[in-house]
Amino acid sequence: MRVTVDQDKCCGAGSCVLSAPDVFDQRDEDGIVVLLDARPRAELHEAVREAAAVCPAAAIALEEATERV
Repeated sequence: MRVTVDQDKCCGAGSCVLSAPDVFDQRDEDGIVVLLDARPRAELHEAVREAAAVCPAAAIALEEATERV
């Protein structure tokens, strides 16, 4: 999984931090998202998907890796 954030879209709600605090944080001055880990461990993927789903500004984009055979 690869995670990207659009700080221009972010409204600072903090939902991502509540869902996946190991992957997302917020700037102290304005609450805008800070990406801590663009390639989170597999055990964090579900929390990251939840964070993207609940983001009110749709500022989180996920690229799911495809398995190679």
